[in-house]
Amino acid sequence: MTQPKIHAEQVTRDCIAVRMRMADRVITKVYDDALRPFGLRVTQFAMLAIGDSRGCLRQADICAELQLNDSTLSRNLERMRTSGWLKEVPGQDGRERLHQVTTKGRNLLNKAIPAWSKAQVEARQLLGSGGVKALWVFAKKQGTE
Repeated sequence: MTQPKIHAEQVTRDCIAVRMRMADRVITKVYDDALRPFGLRVTQFAMLAIGDSRGCLRQADICAELQLNDSTLSRNLERMRTSGWLKEVPGQDGRERLHQVTTKGRNLLNKAIPAWSKAQVEARQLLGSGGVKALWVFAKKQGTE
């Protein structure tokens, strides 16, 4: 059985990966625009929220949960430590690198939450209920919910 001939125009129009990357950029911009007055990007905001809720950030956990590569995580951690939002704390075995949210970081997080909430509403409107539901289903299948 031969496969139907696919043309480049069809690929650019129908490619799910291209559409997902476009959606990612649009949604990320919504959050980054909302958080910009606080000097935050959405990834840093998420890291503060995770660190605040868990007490400490383990680099390996953050990479896995936020799907970040090591260099992106390192850049964000460095900026966040320099800004005084995080501090490095010793791990149990000395090799583990942990980061804890500082009082300054917690205050920033609390100030930024209302802006994040507005961005959350806008993102839900852009994606629609079906899009939001699809994200939760995907996260559950990936084990990252």
